[in-house]
Amino acid sequence: MPLESIALSFVPQLGVRGAAYLVDCFGSARAVYRASKEELVERCELREDVARAITLKKGFAEADREIAYCKAHGIEAVGCDQEHYPRLLREIEDFPTAIYVRGDVGALSRRTVAFVGTRKVSSYGQRMCDKLVQELHELLPDVVIVSGLAYGVDGECHRAALAYGATTVGVVANTLPNVTPATHSRLAADMVANGGAIVTELNSQTKQNGRFYIPRNRIIAALSAGTVVVESAESGGSLSTAAFADGYNRSVMAVPGRAVDANSLGCNLLIRNRKAQMVLSGRDIVEELRWELGLDEMPQTKRDLIPLTDDEARFMTHFGDEPVAIDVLRERSGMSLGELSLMLMNLELSGAVRQLPGKLYEKLI
Repeated sequence: MPLESIALSFVPQLGVRGAAYLVDCFGSARAVYRASKEELVERCELREDVARAITLKKGFAEADREIAYCKAHGIEAVGCDQEHYPRLLREIEDFPTAIYVRGDVGALSRRTVAFVGTRKVSSYGQRMCDKLVQELHELLPDVVIVSGLAYGVDGECHRAALAYGATTVGVVANTLPNVTPATHSRLAADMVANGGAIVTELNSQTKQNGRFYIPRNRIIAALSAGTVVVESAESGGSLSTAAFADGYNRSVMAVPGRAVDANSLGCNLLIRNRKAQMVLSGRDIVEELRWELGLDEMPQTKRDLIPLTDDEARFMTHFGDEPVAIDVLRERSGMSLGELSLMLMNLELSGAVRQLPGKLYEKLI
């Protein structure tokens, strides 16, 4: 059992980010607890009282109780030291050292896409949830739909996944085995029964006070290769999920709506401000995430075949295998900002590059 990973979450004054930092410093939660107070202070600049608490094995008693609670309630505790801890979640700086799961833990490590949006979903939003999930599942039957099990877009996407036979995962801001809202308990049970999972970073000893929804949104973003905002007003929790995804260098996508619809204003602004890629179909999502379907299923478009000029071909040498920031491209090319913007626009139109969130550009050919 992941005793040390759970115990770190109970160390006073350490916090999620502090625990994750220590694990990164020492390589594992177990190694953190094997370190001396001097190593913790000097190597990680930890406060002496916190370092002393770790050397005294603070958190172990609470972790033992948590493990017993999980066994009694059919919950699997997964520590960051374990092989089946989700790889994408482990990549972020503020990963939880332990998560708690009901259902198939393996679902968290498959190809995952997050769908988020307003709780006051419109009929248009409902149709787009259904359409995108159906088309995505038809293209990629193994894809996992991730959302927050809330009212509105979350619930619509979970239900669509179940209707079309897709696996779906709910990330909740409460302790298991219960779910919030309680009216979604049957939905959660159906998700688990059909190969999905319900996951939280909150242990059973957490005091519920309503402040865990925004931190929960980072888990949704971190578990997923990309986040789709289906419908959102100008402000709301779904936009925080998009911001987390952008900060983690994950793809952010948004479904456009009518300019006069307040429910779509958030999505439209994300697209207008180039914070999200516009998506209209499941295929758009697959192409944005660059998931391969096979040559027969993903034919090249005419745009991909537009030949480059000599200047454009020379400019392409400034790209490597990884996305490049616009400032780096400006430094490498020696171009003015105006010249660089024009070059990148032409290359986007040619299908040679694409812009990613965070002012990054990626080579496509």
